[in-house]
Amino acid sequence: MGFKENLKSELKYSGMMVKELSAITGIKRHTLDNYLNTHNSIPNAVGAVKIAKALGVSVEYLVTGRDNYVRKEASIPKDLRFLIEIWSGLNKKNRCLAVSLLKTLEKNEKIEIS
Repeated sequence: MGFKENLKSELKYSGMMVKELSAITGIKRHTLDNYLNTHNSIPNAVGAVKIAKALGVSVEYLVTGRDNYVRKEASIPKDLRFLIEIWSGLNKKNRCLAVSLLKTLEKNEKIEIS
């Protein structure tokens, strides 16, 4: 896979929106959209470093799709990674519902412990 596909994949994995990546990196949303939608549009080295850092991957991974880099999330338990995958597929409304449910469950846990 190339830069475009790897960037799309990492955005999906992280659950980050293009506008959030733009805010974090300082790269204009229009420019990021070009990287995601244009065949041969890739950032310069400085831009690639900003994007990689924001997504928690290496520049090498974004460009080639492979390297020896280990994600920070690699130590996340399997069940939590499963929840992250589900979360990334939810729309805003359902994410709000999920947060409400988790807060209710958290309150129940505190009551049961007391």
